[in-house]
Amino acid sequence: MSDNVSKPSESVMTPANIITMVRICLVPVFVAAIISPWPEWIGFAELDVWKAWIAAAIFVVISCTDWLDGYLARKRNEVTDFGKFMDPLADKILVTAALLVLIELGAIPSWVVLIIVAREFIVSGVRMVAASKGEVIAASWYGKFKTVFQMVAIVLFVVKESPAFGDSSSGFYMALYVLSWAVMGVALVLTVVSMVDYISKARHLIGFKPKGSPAGSAVEDERPVAQRVIEAARERGLRVATAESCTGGLIAATLTDVPGASEVVWGGVVSYANEVKQESLGVSAETLASCGAVSEQTACEMAKGARASLGVDVTVAVTGIAGPGGAVEGKPVGTVWIAVSSQAGEDACLHHFDGDRDAVRRQTVDAALEAMLSTILR
Repeated sequence: MSDNVSKPSESVMTPANIITMVRICLVPVFVAAIISPWPEWIGFAELDVWKAWIAAAIFVVISCTDWLDGYLARKRNEVTDFGKFMDPLADKILVTAALLVLIELGAIPSWVVLIIVAREFIVSGVRMVAASKGEVIAASWYGKFKTVFQMVAIVLFVVKESPAFGDSSSGFYMALYVLSWAVMGVALVLTVVSMVDYISKARHLIGFKPKGSPAGSAVEDERPVAQRVIEAARERGLRVATAESCTGGLIAATLTDVPGASEVVWGGVVSYANEVKQESLGVSAETLASCGAVSEQTACEMAKGARASLGVDVTVAVTGIAGPGGAVEGKPVGTVWIAVSSQAGEDACLHHFDGDRDAVRRQTVDAALEAMLSTILR
């Protein structure tokens, strides 16, 4: 049996994707607005004083379209692979272009841009490795806040260059200078932290052992993952639980097959039906309607709801399409979202498993237990 899923849009030319493409096309407009002598070209040289403010306003408008296209894609159930590819790319093009302009204007040093751009190269490389292995590493709140702080810092640095504030000795200019660097400092910290977090989530894909496992210990590697979950949770005094859809209770059964599991396994919720996801796990009707049952948002809400309702420390949730039916455009059989919830928040990862129904379910159980173990060992 598979989860109920909403069919995504099959068209590339959706309103959300059009807005994304317009955002990319507006980047040269922002660049021209801040570095070209356009006030003189149009015969209004007096506007030169406000050129930086106008450029900042254009940057803000372009940035706001990032929220708009995401909202439309979810609201209209028109999430496409093209949109998933172009939306983050548009953000990177906008931020990189703005940072390069600020270097040209002498507003920021090149090392700031180097840190930000290097992070994007590293994360993109990890994404490619994950994609080649059929996994998607979900973005954390660090990455989302990083983008927000970067964009706010860029706006502050742009307006700081306005002649309207007088020379660099004025009090207002100095206050804006300090504020600009304070926000940029936070952005740089979040840039590095989000990169480390991303690499940590993908360490099993790039050759690193799960955090906390003794290096070179064959005994540790040979123990069943369920046993390692139970022992790790017991050592740390943690209680665990599950929220399952496509696996129908197999994760909980695998855990409770381990002797002594009753010390740490508190329970589980099998939520095949969307009604159970809502009533027992607190998944919102809006999430199910806009994102579908097989989605990052639903998996995270399932994990969070199970942790709250069962009163445990760590939960794992799975929702996917085990087959043989249930596949839709963009979500083939074997598509599974796995989310883990702990005191640190929720993390989710997309998997694409091969094989028949039984094979997909077995692989889901193994991946879910590995995700739970990784969270426990942090």
